[in-house]
Amino acid sequence: MPGSTRDHEPFDQYEDEAYYDAPRGAPRVFDSNLLRQPTSVLPARKPLVFSPSDSATDAMRGMQAEHRGCVLVTRDGSPGGRLAGIFTERDVLFRIVDRGRNPATLRLAEVMTADPERLRVEQPLAAVLQMMSVGGFRHIPIVDGDDCALFVVSVRDVVQFLVEAFPREILTFAGAKGQRERDGA
Repeated sequence: MPGSTRDHEPFDQYEDEAYYDAPRGAPRVFDSNLLRQPTSVLPARKPLVFSPSDSATDAMRGMQAEHRGCVLVTRDGSPGGRLAGIFTERDVLFRIVDRGRNPATLRLAEVMTADPERLRVEQPLAAVLQMMSVGGFRHIPIVDGDDCALFVVSVRDVVQFLVEAFPREILTFAGAKGQRERDGA
């Protein structure tokens, strides 16, 4: 019968082979201590920082030149200043391009996400994952106790951290036939 099992092994509709490979050996256990590590363990670069009065074009050029998906906006435009907003690739698409606006005439204050959700540097990695998953964020500003911008955590940073934490499991994954060329995303 389709979907039946023999000796607790699942079979496909033709009952001639398993539709998944049964785990071999002792199952690996995820080390939940990783999730308790502070956000500071994540690989992160210094953020690109602009002021609310800077032009959207300048921020976009900075993002392009540095291969970044966002810039942080601080009240005074200085690195380490108090966080005022974040300007991301999505803001470019939805607040500028989609509305047919000219970025050269727009100040970041007009198109940034003001007062973005953020995490403090001592908060755990689990908080980053929860915020990215529930909020749908690709970039999360990390601040100190005075709400001053320290760095940005991106999805790429989280993936890099996990690859470094589980190199053998990820780099020798049997399903990976080889790397494809980048398609853009």
